[in-house]
Amino acid sequence: MNIPISVNQTELLDVLLNVAIARPVFIWGAPGIGKSSIVEDFALSLGLPCVSMLGSQLAPEDIIGVPQIVNGKSVFCPPRSIARDEPYCLFLDELNACSQEVQKAFYSLIHDRSIGEYHLPKDSIVIGAGNRAQDNAIVKPMSSALVNRMFHVELVASHRVWLEWAGQNNIHPLILEYIGLRPDHLWKQPPKTEEPFSTPRSWHMLSDALHSYGDDISDKQFEIISSGCLSPQHATHFRAFSKQIRNRYALSAIINGDQKWPSKTEDRDTLYFLAQSFKAQLVKELPPEKKKLSGAVQTLAIRAKMRIKELADISLEIAQMTVADEGDSTLPGWFLVEVIRDLPRLAVKKQ
Repeated sequence: MNIPISVNQTELLDVLLNVAIARPVFIWGAPGIGKSSIVEDFALSLGLPCVSMLGSQLAPEDIIGVPQIVNGKSVFCPPRSIARDEPYCLFLDELNACSQEVQKAFYSLIHDRSIGEYHLPKDSIVIGAGNRAQDNAIVKPMSSALVNRMFHVELVASHRVWLEWAGQNNIHPLILEYIGLRPDHLWKQPPKTEEPFSTPRSWHMLSDALHSYGDDISDKQFEIISSGCLSPQHATHFRAFSKQIRNRYALSAIINGDQKWPSKTEDRDTLYFLAQSFKAQLVKELPPEKKKLSGAVQTLAIRAKMRIKELADISLEIAQMTVADEGDSTLPGWFLVEVIRDLPRLAVKKQ
């Protein structure tokens, strides 16, 4: 589905409040970013029960029902989960994972809010959701007839909205602090291989596990639960962040020169995480043009070059990674020129 504009969680609720009460809505989005929970919260806000049906597990008769003889005539009787007397929110999850036959069975339910002789109660709402083809999930092409029966919107994960929600829902403080520092780790594109990957849902799972283990969790246990929930790279960074907190390393103190980079071999994962966080802060703070430097930022740039030199003395490889071009995480050209001029060995790429 090609939708040029996407929405975050808050914006989606606004769309549902204004569109879903009048027309069926289909929510596109990657696995684990909160589609189901948002629909449930939306239904709750309207005082409606939310009835969920999982499209990938449905057969046509699960929707249209089976025929029965009533007064000498055959009548299709839809299942009790659909045929209700009071208004409700019908949530068709994984709708685009249905077979073509099941999709056809939904036509009249979605467009006319009816199945055979049964009509949904007045003020009922129909919402569908599904993953995208690029998410490596089970999806099937939606027929044009079904696509045209619904309003379409694409949901993306917003770290700001998620952190606001997480702060009110007992998400572990370590995760709140980490995502605040590395918002780009809240969600990762689903991999093509079978391995865990980071989503708001997987961070929530990790939070539950951390609460369950408590403060006495061992390093091995921490490694097990983080590796079981997150993308491998994010899990490594999160463990290093936790170790940094326990060892009281503070990035701001390192930048100001009040604290040294960790230099022990056993602290290499912490060093790597701090270096990546250091780079992320520089990308955020340093302007693209040197002439736009303010006094405070100029001081940061001077200190940053000193810290990179100190980092190179500990690990040339990590220092090179810190200044390397990584697409969206690239330091300003003028700053790189000055760094390479003072430390030419950083320009030597690892073979």
